[in-house]
Amino acid sequence: MLRYTLMRLGIFVGCLVVVSGLVYSGLAPRGLGDSNGMWVVLLALVLSAPISFVVLRKERDRASAGIVQRVDRMKANLEANRSQEDDAVDEAARAQGQTSQAS
Repeated sequence: MLRYTLMRLGIFVGCLVVVSGLVYSGLAPRGLGDSNGMWVVLLALVLSAPISFVVLRKERDRASAGIVQRVDRMKANLEANRSQEDDAVDEAARAQGQTSQAS
């Protein structure tokens, strides 16, 4: 997951550099008034999103498979804990039932 995030950040930074170059060379609009920095960042975000979607498809699939494995492991651990608790409650109920019958 960290690898995917870093790759995505790299694509954004690359787009930010390209957009900044285009804006300061006059090939792209400079924004409105004092909004130049915000304009450059927003344009870089808009450009980097589809590029990341296409270029990082395999890495995103790999990251999501890792997440699914972790979630499945957590579910299995929760289920194991539940069954242990159920066994303990059943054992306590049996022991209490035997004690009350003996009295």
